Amino acid sequence: MRPVSVMLFLLHACFLGGNGGLPEGLKLLKTESALRLYQSVAGNGRGTNFVISPTAVSIPLEILLFGPRGSTRRQLEDALGYTVHDEKVRDFLHAVYATLPNSSHGAEMELASTLFVQAGTPLSHCFVEQVSRWAGSCLELASLSEPNRTTVQGNQQVSEQMASEGPGGPSWERGEAAFAQLVVMSSMSFQSTWQKRFSSTDTRLPPFTCAEGLVLQVPVIYQVAEVNYGQFQDPAGQQIGMLELPYLERSVSLFLVMPRDKDTPVAQTEPHLTASIVHTWTNSPRRARMEVFLPRFRIQNHFNLKSILNFWGVTDLFDPLKANLKGISGQDGFYVTEAIHRTKIEVLEGPKGSTATAALLLKRSQIPIFKADRPFIFFLRELNTGFVFRIGRVSNPLD
Repeated sequence: MRPVSVMLFLLHACFLGGNGGLPEGLKLLKTESALRLYQSVAGNGRGTNFVISPTAVSIPLEILLFGPRGSTRRQLEDALGYTVHDEKVRDFLHAVYATLPNSSHGAEMELASTLFVQAGTPLSHCFVEQVSRWAGSCLELASLSEPNRTTVQGNQQVSEQMASEGPGGPSWERGEAAFAQLVVMSSMSFQSTWQKRFSSTDTRLPPFTCAEGLVLQVPVIYQVAEVNYGQFQDPAGQQIGMLELPYLERSVSLFLVMPRDKDTPVAQTEPHLTASIVHTWTNSPRRARMEVFLPRFRIQNHFNLKSILNFWGVTDLFDPLKANLKGISGQDGFYVTEAIHRTKIEVLEGPKGSTATAALLLKRSQIPIFKADRPFIFFLRELNTGFVFRIGRVSNPLD
């Protein structure tokens, strides 16, 4: 993975008009950040399912950038690879986020970011105004030493949802609550239907081979359709297959990445993924009529992002002695106690009644087949911007 300094250099070059300008530069940078986040999580949980939303992780960091100074600000900018203090970047992000809920007639996407602030903390009016303008974000005053007394102000639905899993919830470290100043929580939801509906094959369950060699019989969904499919070689020389499954109106697609060799674990591909590779793969598939078999799965994760951000060099933000958040509050010792993120994905669609047809086609079909019958990487990508909104891995569909 390229260092942040290189990413910043590339983005600066795009500001000057090269490589498609700012949109193309941010697309590559956002993809690079998504892969870095994926690799940070994947390395801590070999052989497990997970899903995380890079965009929902970056939004609260973008908001926080309106508050810090000195090294606290520099660390956040290095982690993101850009700064919202650049007017062009800020305006572009505003425009992208404003269109997401209506990215297509058949899709609904919601990004929510809530900053729980200790009640009685003086806040900068400028900071409060910036939060109110940023992608489904809000401030909530809370008695963080008494988690059940969170004061709801602002977006009622988001507040209730976040508060139910916020301070005092399963991811909250109660031992630190009495000293908390600021808690950041983010989430992402996405609902849509496929451009081409799947059918179910609930009988004669096909096998799925997990990373450790365990073979499971799993329910799958199935379709025959014109799809975008590509066969590529990663930097390690592994042959990779990538399939695009578009949602309604084709503004958002789910991409599946899987080694073609059944004996090659997906873990060998993960470290070699870069934004330029993903950009090449997603822009050069061929159109083909294929049979597609995809396991039904549901993944939901909660992440405490502090350890990930610490690893990326964001340390001052969480240290009451080093954090400089004077742009949020003039109060000394004001710092972020926790940064919590949650997201989920469900791939379950498939009406009953097509089992026999699927079994027959498996025996007689002469068209290519894509079977996700072993661990694979997936990512949800908005096609106009190229932003990756979810990324994760399926290692065991039954977990």
